[in-house]
Amino acid sequence: MNTKTTEHSNATEQTAAPRIPLIGEPAPGFTAVTTQGKVQFPEDYKGKWVILFSHPADFTPVCTTEFMTFATLMPQFEALNCKLLGLSIDSNYSHIAWLRTVKDKIKYKGMENVEVTFPVIADLKMEVARLYGMIQPSADDSHAVRAVFVIDGEAKVRAVLYYPQSTGRNFDELLRLLVALQTADAHKVATPADWRPGDEVIVPPPGSCGVAQERMARPADDTRCLDWFLCLKRLPKSALKLPPLWAESK
Repeated sequence: MNTKTTEHSNATEQTAAPRIPLIGEPAPGFTAVTTQGKVQFPEDYKGKWVILFSHPADFTPVCTTEFMTFATLMPQFEALNCKLLGLSIDSNYSHIAWLRTVKDKIKYKGMENVEVTFPVIADLKMEVARLYGMIQPSADDSHAVRAVFVIDGEAKVRAVLYYPQSTGRNFDELLRLLVALQTADAHKVATPADWRPGDEVIVPPPGSCGVAQERMARPADDTRCLDWFLCLKRLPKSALKLPPLWAESK
């Protein structure tokens, strides 16, 4: 056997990125120390949606703007029965010092005196980060990328997003994604491109030729069909569970 080939193979295995939990799979469980005490996931979040997200490091500029935005929008997520859970590969003392600095000194886009009250996981050993594939060695082997896992009340992964370290997340999209997932569950529909609450939604495609023919010949009163496989129906905002920020807007 070629010794060089074997050594290269072993090195590749050691540096390979951990497997990322996939949509529809159970979210990996863990116990962790956080800025709000010990957390046992998913036991502590039974029946709740969770947005688990990572950031590269404390005392970094992009992360600071993101945490201020997350903290400011936390009531909007909680109105959707959703808890926030942050993570970085820093100590709990580093987290606390950073969050105190954010509250005492940082002003950004009209936000100031922002107190982060959701838990932030201290993951110095990278145990949780590796469980969720947040360490991507080709980008950085000692800091997490900006990962987002949307996890439902049954502790199933429902959506996965990854951003590079240089790009801050779009929080309006995170809210929209959460509302869209909950709307799909509650009303057994799908949401089209660029969907916003109040827009038409997609009726599931028919499962037989007979149903397809019936749908085209006699569509329901609130439904319009572009073709047999693509039918839309009205779903007013009043029928949806929305964050207060959106419910109040016209």
